[in-house]
Amino acid sequence: MREVFQQSLHEVQERLVKIAELVEEAIENATTAFGNSDVSVAERVFDGSDEIEEQTAELDQLTIDILARQQPVASDLRLMVGALRMSASLERMGDLAQHIAQLARYRYPESAIPKGLKKIFVRMGALDVEMASKIVELLRTQDAALIDEVRDLDDDLDELHAKVFEKVLSDKLADNPMGAVDATLASRYHERFGDHAVSIAKHVQFFLSGSTD
Repeated sequence: MREVFQQSLHEVQERLVKIAELVEEAIENATTAFGNSDVSVAERVFDGSDEIEEQTAELDQLTIDILARQQPVASDLRLMVGALRMSASLERMGDLAQHIAQLARYRYPESAIPKGLKKIFVRMGALDVEMASKIVELLRTQDAALIDEVRDLDDDLDELHAKVFEKVLSDKLADNPMGAVDATLASRYHERFGDHAVSIAKHVQFFLSGSTD
């Protein structure tokens, strides 16, 4: 029975990694679409959204079945509960990638990025992609060093998020209210993506050590 249980735990980990890889691909496409006003790349995000949802639903069901059948204890229980919470964060990250791609599609063929904010959004996109990549590696290897790296990247993202709001609240976008709205929404989507990545990192830390500190 213990061998079967360990196989089930391994399958949970593999499924988490797979979903994280899909999310990484989604945010990479979304940031490319947003930065380049490329509607064809935006469509790839929407095309892949169903798979993220399906994979998440299947993982949740697998986890619930394991909890019901095996009644795990200690670290195994932490992994099961964490898997449910991490799958929810991954699904939400996929949704946020869709929101970013949606902005690109709404404004096509024009750019959704107001003048003066291009470099900031390129950097925000790069940070989200890097965080997604580190989450994939963290779920695959459970390397605790990656947890701090994800948090550091999120701190950088928060600083850029604050800069976007400074520019939106300045007089420079007074004559472009639609651009101000787009910038505010996009910045918030990027920032929330990072928050969910940090949440996943904390769940892994809790699994490894029993603490989120």
